Amino acid sequence: MERTERPIRVGILTAGGDCAGLNAVIAAAVKYGTTLGYEFIGFRRGYEGVLSPTDTLELTPDTVRGISHLGGTILHSTNHGRFGAKKGEGEVARIPDEVLQEAKSNLESLGIDWLIVIGGDGSLSGALQLSEIGVNVVGVPKTIDNDLAATDQTFGFSTALSVAVDAMDRVHTTATSHDRVLFVEVMGRNTGWIALKAGLAGGASAILVPEFPFHIEDLVEFLRERKHQPTTSAIVMVAEGAIVEGGRVSDGVIAGGETHYGGVSNQLVRMIEAMAPGEFEMRATILGHMQRGGTPNARDRNLARAYGVAAIDAILENQARTMVSLRDNDILLVPLDEAVSKLKTVGPDTLEYRTARKLGVFIHA
Repeated sequence: MERTERPIRVGILTAGGDCAGLNAVIAAAVKYGTTLGYEFIGFRRGYEGVLSPTDTLELTPDTVRGISHLGGTILHSTNHGRFGAKKGEGEVARIPDEVLQEAKSNLESLGIDWLIVIGGDGSLSGALQLSEIGVNVVGVPKTIDNDLAATDQTFGFSTALSVAVDAMDRVHTTATSHDRVLFVEVMGRNTGWIALKAGLAGGASAILVPEFPFHIEDLVEFLRERKHQPTTSAIVMVAEGAIVEGGRVSDGVIAGGETHYGGVSNQLVRMIEAMAPGEFEMRATILGHMQRGGTPNARDRNLARAYGVAAIDAILENQARTMVSLRDNDILLVPLDEAVSKLKTVGPDTLEYRTARKLGVFIHA
């Protein structure tokens, strides 16, 4: 039977943790793609909306009007469920073949020709496995951790930084008023980009990131020395995955196949108090999901829109199994395999790391 020509139908899903800018990607892709005659179907709750029973939303220019400045995602998201493709520190988990085949069959039943997956390392690892069984996939890099090596920046990162710096500006005043040591904990299980860049911008006295284990004794001595300086207070910026020599500060909690390390700052406070009883008045502030939520800033809105347009261009050029990427202030396509092959980590040559060391910030390897 001869196939009747119909418009190209594109599916869109947002998977993993939410962040600022998701709606801007969706809106840009739909608005641009509609001018090319494409039709769009959104899948709610990430990959769970692709699996049975499917949960879909027709996406049109009217549906996406006025959403680009909103935080979160109109398609909702989940980082749990049957499509988990990452465990712990980047370890790939194979999605059961029957789950992949179910997703592919449902996409075919809905007439989906292409699938745009907006997600981070884990979500894009799932997208890669779908592409390996014949689904036309284009990835869009999303994570506040900015840890995908195949792109200079992920959207959501800039807004998360702004939230962290704003919080630091606020705690500085109370730390100074009470001569306290205040710990500000940010996300970053395996990489310390938020902690490093926000810590340097916000004037942190110490920055603790997963890439550089430290001795707790050295941190205590550093804080003791600050008590003899004109400004006796201190702000310690902590990534949730911070590591002391010999292991992580937090053992983490397994949830949904992933390890979560939140609360490390409270544990550091207890460790320091045990080592130096009564020497410091300490408090911990955990920003948590404040970093993910809220209105995207201008940088993230523009980057998200550029990524949305680039995803449609990839479809137009028939470039499947790719991810849109920012390189040297230009958008290009990289193989999806490359996109999830390794994490981008903070290193000794990182500009902000070198700057912090020269300014006397405690960030010892």
